[in-house]
Amino acid sequence: MTVYFIGAGPGAADLITVRAQRIIAASPVCLYAGSLVPQELLAECPEGARVIDTARLSLDEIVALLIDADAAGQDVARLHSGDPSIFSAVAEQVRRLESAGVAYQVVPGVPAFTAAAAALGRELTVPGVSQSIVLTRVSTLSTAMPEGEDLRSLGRSGATMVVHLGAHRIDQIAEELTENYGRDCPAAVVAFASRPDEIVLRGTLATIAEQVKAAGVTKTAVVIVGRVLAAEGFPDSYLYSATRERTTH
Repeated sequence: MTVYFIGAGPGAADLITVRAQRIIAASPVCLYAGSLVPQELLAECPEGARVIDTARLSLDEIVALLIDADAAGQDVARLHSGDPSIFSAVAEQVRRLESAGVAYQVVPGVPAFTAAAAALGRELTVPGVSQSIVLTRVSTLSTAMPEGEDLRSLGRSGATMVVHLGAHRIDQIAEELTENYGRDCPAAVVAFASRPDEIVLRGTLATIAEQVKAAGVTKTAVVIVGRVLAAEGFPDSYLYSATRERTTH
């Protein structure tokens, strides 16, 4: 049998892949990440399915449930918010399943930062402005950042910066990025992206921290910093250029 690590998207229940929806509907066991996964998706579980909230479970307890389901010949839909490739804590589960000889597959989902960009109505890679995106976070008491991955070091490229899980450290983020981006650099914070209670804040590195505090945003938010957020007068992409040679097939 198979454990499916499913990206359940950023919050809106309809931002999930068709593949993921089909797997959920066919899996007799579903483990989901508490309030981060929309409750509407759980309605897709088949009648009589065992549905388990993992919010208060330890890693060992979660893995034990996955292994038990496999031993019973049951597929498992393991729902994670966003996309499993980014800050999902899937890696440590996969490591244990591989050690136990349990088959698994990863089903991609819509990551929070793309939902945040959609809410802002902005492309994060604009010709002549920025063609790179840095996806990162700030150090917390739970997980330290590797050496060389601090915001000051990462910001030297001037690329579009996306900081996850950092709303509670917005002062630190603004201060450390100002060194390379400047106080006037556009910055935005999107909390609960794609959900009914979505909050969108726009400003600069000089003003965004106060906006975040005034809005009471402390978690489930994405911080985006870069000139792309207010880019104007940039060159058109070569993709649709009239000078580009095109074939007929």
